[in-house]
Amino acid sequence: MTDHTNAMNEFVAAMVAAGLEPVDDLALIDGELKRYRIKGDKAGSRNGWAVFYTHPVPAGAFGSWRTGESQTWRTRPPVGETAKARAERRRQLEEMRRLRIAEQASVQASARERAARIWRTARPATNVHRYLQAKGVHAFGIRQLRDMLVIPARDAAGVLHTLQFIGVDGTKRFLTGGRIEGCYCSMGRVVDCLYLCEGYASAATVHTATGQAAAACFSCGNLKAVAVALRLKFPLLRLVIAADNDAGTAGNPGVTHAFEAAAAAGALVAVPQFGGLN
Repeated sequence: MTDHTNAMNEFVAAMVAAGLEPVDDLALIDGELKRYRIKGDKAGSRNGWAVFYTHPVPAGAFGSWRTGESQTWRTRPPVGETAKARAERRRQLEEMRRLRIAEQASVQASARERAARIWRTARPATNVHRYLQAKGVHAFGIRQLRDMLVIPARDAAGVLHTLQFIGVDGTKRFLTGGRIEGCYCSMGRVVDCLYLCEGYASAATVHTATGQAAAACFSCGNLKAVAVALRLKFPLLRLVIAADNDAGTAGNPGVTHAFEAAAAAGALVAVPQFGGLN
């Protein structure tokens, strides 16, 4: 077995260990980004991507457009590696980054087109949807496709990038490959205050309770990107991050990300308190 084959097997083993195992032989060509079906994904999908180099030392990168995960891999550089070889490895890393960015732009463009088609097909949601009733909130500018709520994710310019689907049991998923960073679902008219929340139900609750505009950012990790984008759009507006208080979770990510977002965008933070007074 050649060193090249050994390296390729190690590369695939790293993909398997990361939970991104290819269903079929990748048939990788040196320096080309290939898309593939990840084991466990539905038939016909190609959510995985990988790129591999053989020289100066075997190296590569792989990831999933569905989850946004990405990882790099390489063998250990030989002892006494030359400056020329190191420079070539740095060039390869930059090339892998360029290929990933270019492919990501293509994937996101396709997702925008799919999102627009689905949004046109879906009908306006009503308050009788079981998820909305369970959360005690209303449908604000969202739609419904069969039994799924369809939540639009737009950027600060109003461009629709992707969709979130919420089932009657609260199960949530996004269109594969769509841009989420910096995108949100807005409700209400902006007057003098705008609340940023993690999920749709939280934003709808805050909007109903305060009468102020609210934005659902889809996750605590997206709060900062949305807050910065909205600060640029509304430089003088009072922004309030309505944090999820994940007191039972290590590090309380809801509150931690809320304060990071507030610091980046000059916003206030509101944290719900539970239980009795101390």
